[in-house]
Amino acid sequence: MYIKKILWAVALIGLLVCGVFAYYIYGTMFSPNTNFENDEAYIYVPTNASYTEVRSQLEPLLNDMDAFDALAQQKKYTTNIKAGRYVISKGMNNNEIINSIRSKNLPVKIAFNNQHSIKDLAGRISMQIEADSLTLEKVMLDDTFLTKNGFNKATALGMYLPNSYEFFWNTSAEAFRDKMLVEYNRFWTDARKAKAKALNLTPNEVITLASIVHEESKQADEQPRVAGVYLNRLRIGMPLQADPTLKFAAYQLPQYQNTIIRRVLNIHKDISSPYNTYQNTGLPPGLIAMPDLSAIKAVLNPESHSYLYFAADAKRIGYHKFAKSLGQHNNNAREYHRYLSSQGINK
Repeated sequence: MYIKKILWAVALIGLLVCGVFAYYIYGTMFSPNTNFENDEAYIYVPTNASYTEVRSQLEPLLNDMDAFDALAQQKKYTTNIKAGRYVISKGMNNNEIINSIRSKNLPVKIAFNNQHSIKDLAGRISMQIEADSLTLEKVMLDDTFLTKNGFNKATALGMYLPNSYEFFWNTSAEAFRDKMLVEYNRFWTDARKAKAKALNLTPNEVITLASIVHEESKQADEQPRVAGVYLNRLRIGMPLQADPTLKFAAYQLPQYQNTIIRRVLNIHKDISSPYNTYQNTGLPPGLIAMPDLSAIKAVLNPESHSYLYFAADAKRIGYHKFAKSLGQHNNNAREYHRYLSSQGINK
């Protein structure tokens, strides 16, 4: 009888211990363990991150870090960390959190436009994915890659068509560059290549001209007319005489660093540069800025007309007055110069 009581007591203690252990396991795995007010929080796990690095991001988001640590150890997450961008939803338990940050790498939307150089673009992209700006710039300007794919340092920026794209946050610099080449080749359909050929331009030249068109006019409805003027000039061997190219040439010189040229002057026309389209005929060596897609399409689909000149319109800021004769153009230009002077814009 005494032995039976002992056995019952041991059994009851065992059941109690099992119950406590089960309750602990249930709490560790299935009790909500988030500590933030928003519906979602994100963590960014770098490539080759340690559990300590992940833990430092999780700690402000969780109520019970010790319980999470215990389950992470049990589920071997501490030795199987994967880089990426992960979401934690409010009210998630530890089991759900580990499952999310182990296997649900979320893509990010990358967007860019109006970048004036590969360096600027690399800086912009580095704010949106893991790759740093120096590495991005290096791979974007890699001579072997550029030569293999028909680019050089002057035309490299033209490979990056402004738009929004989907990438994983932990995309490497090389993978970003290579996907952008795929997007570039996808843009250049046979139909677009045929249009470029009909204009006697290569795809690189189309984008170079588009960069000038875009810097001249941000108005999509006017860009085909501006493109038509420049194509007319190219056709007859007339210099492009594009003021934005003078600004670009000037900004390469030390004396114009950290300045803004608001008014192109005769002194700028004397700058010795292959980008000075007053001194040189034909297209400059490469882009002067990243053109919008509207400007590229404007070059491929220019307005057919006989205009050879245009000047900014003082009465419709952002638009231009077009002329077929130099005399009419000079009248339009003088009108705009008077407007600039009246606004105190002298340089």
